Amino acid sequence: MKTLLHICCAPCANQCVELLRNDGFHVTGFWFNPNIHPFTEYRARRNCLREYAKSIDLPLIEKDQYALRPFVREVAEDIANRCVKCYEMRLFETAKTARELGFDSFTSSLFISPYQNHSLMKDVAMRAAETYGVEFLYRDFRDLFKAGQAFAREQEFYMQKYCGCVFSEEERYLKQNKIIP
Repeated sequence: MKTLLHICCAPCANQCVELLRNDGFHVTGFWFNPNIHPFTEYRARRNCLREYAKSIDLPLIEKDQYALRPFVREVAEDIANRCVKCYEMRLFETAKTARELGFDSFTSSLFISPYQNHSLMKDVAMRAAETYGVEFLYRDFRDLFKAGQAFAREQEFYMQKYCGCVFSEEERYLKQNKIIP
């Protein structure tokens, strides 16, 4: 079975790819992350993924668009609830690409993160699957998170400090500095 794996970054993807391959899936990576800002962060994550994909012979499809303005337009009216828009942007595009390129299914490395809202992501992915007529392959990868992070450190991957959106970076900064908005 051919599956398209949306990848947010190499540290989150490494265990997902290994597990899916071990389960018999033919995995292709998909880079589409209009939420990642600033550009230096976007470039660091993308370039690390490119190198990792090469090292494990992972085919990688890139929809390489740094998209600050489209992302901000999508989330500006409700920043507190931005995650649903972010998931929709990425998972709907993944489902659409999977359908267009003849994949049997799609999933995302986002499902490894204990910091993401899994039920919301799963709901969005199921809607995307229905919209584009391609199977959503749900896997809860969270039990592999620590192993993936350890592997990433061992391999000297670029390790980010926030989910990618500039608003989560702001929240991290405020929390770290104990600043109450």
